[in-house]
Amino acid sequence: MQNIQFEIKDVELMYLDKDIFSIERLAVHFMDRIGIVGPNGAGKTSLLRLLAGEIEPTKGKIHRHASFAYLKQMEFPGEEQADPKVLGKLQVPNIEEGISGGEQTKIKIAQLLAAYNEALLIDEPTTHLDQQGIRYLRRELENYYGTLMLISHDRKLLDQLVTTIWEIRDGEIHVYSGNYTEYEEQKALEEYLQQEAHEQYLKEKARLEAAAQDKMQKAAKMTKGAKANARKKEGTDRRLASKPKDVSQKAMQKSAKAMEKRMDQLEKVDAIQHERPIQFHRSKALELHHSFPVMGNQLTLKAGEKLLLEEVRFQFPLGKKIAITGANGSGKSTLLKAVYERQEGLEISPKVAFGFFDQLAYQEKSDETVLDSLKKTTDYEEGFLRSILHAMYFKGNSIYKKLCHLSGGEAIRLQLCRLFLGSYHILLLDEPTNFLDIQTTKALEAFFKGYPGTIIFVSHDAAFIENTADHVYEIKNKNITEK
Repeated sequence: MQNIQFEIKDVELMYLDKDIFSIERLAVHFMDRIGIVGPNGAGKTSLLRLLAGEIEPTKGKIHRHASFAYLKQMEFPGEEQADPKVLGKLQVPNIEEGISGGEQTKIKIAQLLAAYNEALLIDEPTTHLDQQGIRYLRRELENYYGTLMLISHDRKLLDQLVTTIWEIRDGEIHVYSGNYTEYEEQKALEEYLQQEAHEQYLKEKARLEAAAQDKMQKAAKMTKGAKANARKKEGTDRRLASKPKDVSQKAMQKSAKAMEKRMDQLEKVDAIQHERPIQFHRSKALELHHSFPVMGNQLTLKAGEKLLLEEVRFQFPLGKKIAITGANGSGKSTLLKAVYERQEGLEISPKVAFGFFDQLAYQEKSDETVLDSLKKTTDYEEGFLRSILHAMYFKGNSIYKKLCHLSGGEAIRLQLCRLFLGSYHILLLDEPTNFLDIQTTKALEAFFKGYPGTIIFVSHDAAFIENTADHVYEIKNKNITEK
């Protein structure tokens, strides 16, 4: 027992009369490294808050036997002392000068690592972090001697740091041994076995149905034959006309009913629902014929007095998915905006129409529904629009949700749907995966693969870049080069 650091026993959590999850018993031991995954709204952050004592369960108890630190998502750094050495390694500037979202996250990491705790509870630490920051965090946590519980949409980070996955699904915690890739392999095996069981279920059900029908048909023939014989004999011996049903006929009917009962008792196994690949069409009006619709020709970029790019040259090819990488503050977002605004030093085809995604998604104050708002931005038929919304996890009646009632994550997902359905030649996306869960990030990967146009995007998500980018460019030392 002394090895147990957290014990969750007979816990139920509800929010506004909605069941979030229930846990019969789960224990966290010293040196466990647990990744917590599941869709947005499943209760991942709530689980960490329960462990940290920030909220109480509706029912049950959380037993804590360890010192711990808790890094929260979307919270400004507190006044706790941060390790100056860590701040230096993370290249955090003077706080008095104002700091970006990525720099805020770095300060929170420095505060987290300033003192030793037996356990770390960490919620989405890589949001806004550049690759240098992610690498530093990974090294520190790899060498950390203690228990780690981590929520992250960064699949590579989960692969590198955790040895157990807790998946929150359908109000329960499902435990898988291994890192994120091994968890996906186990999920794929579960789906394969379920599909096999479903096909076996259908086969057995069809066999029983056919056998029952055969027995009933034979019983019906016997009844018909018995009635014909009775009519023949009716003239000579009327007592034979009321002869009881034949014994074998009754046996046939009994056997048929038994088979029907076995059908009813068969355990139903549902089929696996696979999403069909999404293919966006490209109208003739949106075709471009320039092989390099965006080119840098001695481009110089500044942010205030800070020089970001100095007389650089580059060519972004037509119809490709192009990732822009680099450290926080290197000029990635500034370059996207410069392309969108067609700044001096850029050669851009005059007919190009840009669709732009800003990572600072906004909340719309409108009574219009999600589906109706999407209909106004595209000429796709409603059936396809519904499939797109479904792929972006607007399911069931959520497509009729009013825009003014959307959460921040829902607003981001809707904005992405509009861009991919809009009449644009080139999409410019600045950190589109920030605040998306892993499932939605995978849906966005499918959008990228099915989109025929050019996409230029900024991302720090290594797995997302690896799965979508045809070309990767890095901004470093005031220059941009292809990796």
